Amino acid sequence: MNGFELSVGRPGAPLHAAAHSHHPWPDVSLQAQELAWHDAARLLDRKWDYIFSTIIPAAQAHVARQLSLPDPTTIAFGPNTHGFVQRILSCLPSEKPPRILTTDSEFMSFARQIARLEEEGLASVTRIATEPYRSLDERFAHAAAEGEHDLVFFSHVFFNSGFAVHDLGAIVRAVRDSGTLIVIDGYHGFMAIPTDLSAIAPRAFYLAGGYKYAMAGEGACFLHCPPGFAPRPRDTGWYAGFSALESGRGRVAYAEDGSRFLGATFDVSALYRFIAVQDWLKLGGKTVPAMLAHVRALERTFLSELDQVHARVDSSMLVVPDTSRRGRFLAFRTEQAGAIAEALAARNFIVDFRGDRLRVGFGIYHDADAAVRLAQALA
Repeated sequence: MNGFELSVGRPGAPLHAAAHSHHPWPDVSLQAQELAWHDAARLLDRKWDYIFSTIIPAAQAHVARQLSLPDPTTIAFGPNTHGFVQRILSCLPSEKPPRILTTDSEFMSFARQIARLEEEGLASVTRIATEPYRSLDERFAHAAAEGEHDLVFFSHVFFNSGFAVHDLGAIVRAVRDSGTLIVIDGYHGFMAIPTDLSAIAPRAFYLAGGYKYAMAGEGACFLHCPPGFAPRPRDTGWYAGFSALESGRGRVAYAEDGSRFLGATFDVSALYRFIAVQDWLKLGGKTVPAMLAHVRALERTFLSELDQVHARVDSSMLVVPDTSRRGRFLAFRTEQAGAIAEALAARNFIVDFRGDRLRVGFGIYHDADAAVRLAQALA
């Protein structure tokens, strides 16, 4: 079962096809969770010295390797992405409502927060429609080039469609004002599709985490922080000045690396799980391209079977039919999305939906038989 015996291989386990939402944890994560407990019991007050000297650098190295980041120390970890969103927003100008350019399809951790600020007149937000998808890259880059924005925020892979921005660098380069903060939400792209940030690492923030394709569960979110940008977030926890705890009084001190975006005390067991899963993937040769190829083959089997059995959804209903512009899940447009997901759940098949989008996501714990079974359940 590829290391997922405890989570998806047990008798009576559902056929879980929502890897894009809650990814099952490989079994190695259980040993990692236990190790976190034993380290805490063994080290007591000295635990944080070990965390900052050993655990965090190991996790940073894995993130940097997966994203081709030149410097692992630009990476800050936190329990969720919303905390990072808050700190980024706290870096924007305070003398007037900051000007934000984004899309109409961002995930709630950002979309809800800026909508609430907008209600109070605390932010001026321009939203670019994601559809039609074929022109999104060009339209968004044009808006980024034409407007004077304090923040440009967009997703690499959109959560409600699976559409993937083709050239992140083109949008980053379109932003002319060197003072504009650029943030890429990579949560649905990280560990799902190959991502090389080396060319834009000096300019753009990148936000993601371990809950989805990194298979590490909650609490292992991270932010790549380009050097020199937003050096002193107003929303700041004491870990952002961890290296200056005993430096005395004066102006609030910040580190120059990614730790300037740290918060405060958090449960580090998620980082143990993240490291264990990354080590397991690396040892087994399970690269992002290899895992994507496995999932693409399952998608082809699934779609072929759907069309043959005349299911309630079929390939003609795909929101993003082009595999070169799609992340690692399938989104079908249907007004019955919720009813279909509910009917499947009653038969022990797990998918999910967002509005009129039925989302189906396969993982490395699936085989062709699972894809066929799910298609037949949709008939």
